[in-house]
Amino acid sequence: MAKLTLPEILQMKHQGKKITMMTAYDYATGMLCEKAGMDTILVGDSLGMTVLGYESTVFVTMEEMVHHTKAVRRGAPNTFIIADMPFGSFNVSPEQAVINGNILLKEGGADSVKLEGGTVVEETVEALVSGGIPVLGHIGLTPQTVTQLGGFKVQGRSEEAARKLMEDAKALERAGAYGVVLECIPTELAAEITNALSIPTIGIGAGPNCDGQVLVYNDVVGLFDRFKPKFVKQYLKLDELIVKGLEQYKLEVQQGLFPDEEHSF
Repeated sequence: MAKLTLPEILQMKHQGKKITMMTAYDYATGMLCEKAGMDTILVGDSLGMTVLGYESTVFVTMEEMVHHTKAVRRGAPNTFIIADMPFGSFNVSPEQAVINGNILLKEGGADSVKLEGGTVVEETVEALVSGGIPVLGHIGLTPQTVTQLGGFKVQGRSEEAARKLMEDAKALERAGAYGVVLECIPTELAAEITNALSIPTIGIGAGPNCDGQVLVYNDVVGLFDRFKPKFVKQYLKLDELIVKGLEQYKLEVQQGLFPDEEHSF
């Protein structure tokens, strides 16, 4: 399959074609996502919690993002890949953001970066785009600043909060972002923002009216059980199958059943 280009992704909104996005954190999951035909892959800083065992995404470093983005690129050479800009990599200055954005594209092999925030990162997004770095925005529930938001909960419920999210979305579009992730916001508000923008919206816990959807791979296939957000649909329960297989292996080794003649030279 041919890698989607940025103009093609933008065109999908106006053609009414839903954009599919899935997170991936390594070579194997990148390969599986590409085999499944995902339009785009997000190397999310959620890897800090799902893969590295951190308490939040705040602890993820640039080095870790580059390492995992390179692995995903090897597994999915023909898929449009977006790499998260981790906490601390873009919020000191626009100049710092451009330097780190270049690293994610040149060393990591990403096609684009994603960063959290609305009006507060407008200047930063402008600098990245002017530097030739495609940017996907992210508003609503922004995990890097979840403490300021009062925890993992739905955003934009009040009239004032909804108005602020609309301003954030328009600021990102004005700054040159090619799309915006809407996380954990009411369905009606997500629809209003989607209709107000000429760039695609990608929903995660934002209802069916966005131009595309993204979920975390480990949630979708049942590999992460620390918590399960309401918006997650679990299509498989791999953790149970894997534990069952490992238990069977242990039993057969203990009983001298493995390796048998078939698995020996």
